[in-house]
Amino acid sequence: MAGTSSGIVAGLTAVAVGTVGLLAYQAQAHVPANLTGPSGAATSPSAAPSKAPRDRRHPTALPGGSGKGERVVYSVDDDRVWLVDDRGRVQRTFPVHPGAVDPAPGHYWVTSRSNAVTGTDGVPVEHVVRFTSVNDVVIGFSAAVTGGAPADTESVKTGGIRETRPDGEEMWKFATIGVPVIVIR
Repeated sequence: MAGTSSGIVAGLTAVAVGTVGLLAYQAQAHVPANLTGPSGAATSPSAAPSKAPRDRRHPTALPGGSGKGERVVYSVDDDRVWLVDDRGRVQRTFPVHPGAVDPAPGHYWVTSRSNAVTGTDGVPVEHVVRFTSVNDVVIGFSAAVTGGAPADTESVKTGGIRETRPDGEEMWKFATIGVPVIVIR
């Protein structure tokens, strides 16, 4: 009878492990997209949305799993932004030059904007659209008035994600206070 009992225990253990795995998969698949509050503070960066495999034939195509509705999508791995309208259509996509500090993947909102300021790297910037901070470094999109990437990001912790001036102008028109910003890998 001992052989039968150990077989039953092994069978029940296998079923239990399988059930836990299934429940974990289902829970991860149903993580809400809204992982942060309007302040931009991430509540669970590890559960943030991740980028679906890139379409190699269309490298500028909007990544799957990047949210729904009107939003700014920023890929930290691809250094690219997509401006997406309320019907899910890409209005514009463009490459960017990130600063030294990247935001964690997640769901944020545009929290403040400035028409013209001096960046943390000392460069005059315009059309600043901010959406979070990381260890007191403010993260946002901006365009250098003189053009180009952020200055020396090795010695200064910068959170400026630099765009060209024409792209910065389009971001400024699109990303008003409260517009979602989805950060993906």
